[in-house]
Amino acid sequence: MHRASSRSTVRVRAAALALLCVASWGGVDPRVARAQAAAPAAAAHAVPWWQNAVIYEIYPRSFQDSKGDGIGDLNGITQRLGYLESLGVDAIWIAPCYPSPQVDFGYDISDYQAIDPAYGTLADFDRLLAEAGRHHIRVILDMVLNHTSDKHPWFVEAAGSRSAPHHDYYLWSDGRTDAAGHRQPPNNWISLFGGSAWEYVPAVDQFYYHRFYRQQPDLNWRNPQVEKGMFAAMRFWLDRGVAGFRLDAITALLEDPQLRDEPVLGGTNAQGDPNLREIYVDNLPGNHDIIRRMRAMIDSYQGERLLVGETYVARTAQLYPWYGGARHDELQLPMDTLVGLDKRLDAGRFRRLLSEAQTDLHGSQPLLVFDNHDNVRSWDRYGDGSHNAEIARIVAALLLTSRDAALLYQGQEIGQITATPTRVEDVRDPIGITGWPKEKGRDGERTPMQWDTSNAQAGFSANPHTWLPVTANYPTVNVQTESADPKSLLNWYRGLIELRRSNAALREGRTVMLDRSNSHVLTYARVAPGGETILVSLNMSGQPQTIALGLAAAGVRGTHLKTLLANPDPIAATAADRPVTLRPFAAWVAAVD
Repeated sequence: MHRASSRSTVRVRAAALALLCVASWGGVDPRVARAQAAAPAAAAHAVPWWQNAVIYEIYPRSFQDSKGDGIGDLNGITQRLGYLESLGVDAIWIAPCYPSPQVDFGYDISDYQAIDPAYGTLADFDRLLAEAGRHHIRVILDMVLNHTSDKHPWFVEAAGSRSAPHHDYYLWSDGRTDAAGHRQPPNNWISLFGGSAWEYVPAVDQFYYHRFYRQQPDLNWRNPQVEKGMFAAMRFWLDRGVAGFRLDAITALLEDPQLRDEPVLGGTNAQGDPNLREIYVDNLPGNHDIIRRMRAMIDSYQGERLLVGETYVARTAQLYPWYGGARHDELQLPMDTLVGLDKRLDAGRFRRLLSEAQTDLHGSQPLLVFDNHDNVRSWDRYGDGSHNAEIARIVAALLLTSRDAALLYQGQEIGQITATPTRVEDVRDPIGITGWPKEKGRDGERTPMQWDTSNAQAGFSANPHTWLPVTANYPTVNVQTESADPKSLLNWYRGLIELRRSNAALREGRTVMLDRSNSHVLTYARVAPGGETILVSLNMSGQPQTIALGLAAAGVRGTHLKTLLANPDPIAATAADRPVTLRPFAAWVAAVD
């Protein structure tokens, strides 16, 4: 594992280039940029490496193809580590790369202790891990614990006989018989991907439960042998040196042992199934006992290994138990999906949710998420069609200046768009095939990473037949082009990440909301324990807006404001007690002196 101090030292030169590049167009005060670039690396603090980390999600099929078969792979990721280091990420989260029939593109795992041949070999993985270390980047793996593939040896055996040793590794039911004498599932539970969540197997004359596709049978976590086997799989990778895991569907490990019907809410979903409350298949209390034991297991390893949770909840306060409450003995970073996985660019909404993250989590560090492989990209969700580039900078500033660990998804930093298929014939995601046209699947946010203009595949692959088509805007939206443009979204991200790394207020400062009655502009200060203060102001409207900061009334010291980053135009230094007018969809980050 890597020490924060050595990582910072290595990146000083890269930090200088990133800051001075943005400074060249007036977005950063050049004096501040030079001072930060020349300053020695900040002393390491006694905080875990993940506390303020920037974690970068890689969808391996779509990141970089090194073999020319149109599918990304592990060696492709290794080839791009220099870029990731220059961006400033602390860790990469790699979506599943284990052997799989690829029904759900890797989230249906048939072997938890190997690499799928489409992505490479274990030797390729070990090389990636070693090279990532040399680039001061940790590696986090996606771990799917809720279910396996139906091709996993456990399930193949379990589906053959009720007396098979692994039969009870899965959730089985004899079902029930209707008035006509026909066998029916035991209850009304439905699959998130359409239809009943129960599949009948004639060989054992039983139904098995699958929360997702029928090819993804749920594991029976009430059987201690399941926990033993899955923890062993996690140890296999921890022993190789991974930094931790992102835990897929982690709130759904346990189901109601009585198999009671879910309450019906009324109406139907995109798949045409009834809407259910899902109180018997998600977020059951016993999940926490499993996660506590898992946390104890990873804490037995050196190097501050990390558990990130895919935690979709209805309210911010519901995240707190996933940290382990006051004991903090479960997930270090359950994902706060409430703030960023929405589509309303609403200053009041963000103000409320960020405030809740500071109060309802009782000091726990949020992990904010605006983009991932399962959701329409933030560029399209928050964009209005005319000011998407400006709004993307607001999103970036909100993500990287808040008190949080930050999750980026590949292509977010260059403004990749969602390229949803227009014909069902072109859909690869099974949920889009079964749900068309109400549900068009997740292909649109999974298109190949756009690197350069070297070929029609944007440098992703030498093969013209990539597994998903490259988005047509790649000639202008790509890493190479944006790296050379000081005003690009990519360089905006680089500038924000470096400010976050080098500034004590953005690393460890408390959050003070300012101008709270302003319904159009979100403004807050990050105040470090030593008094260093950063101001962030984001105009989320299409009209100029004047902000009244009221620093003194909010208990924030300082008399002058000096711009560090600004978009679309520089903002001159000003006295802190003077009103400031922001242009439409402006983003402003300033030092308070």
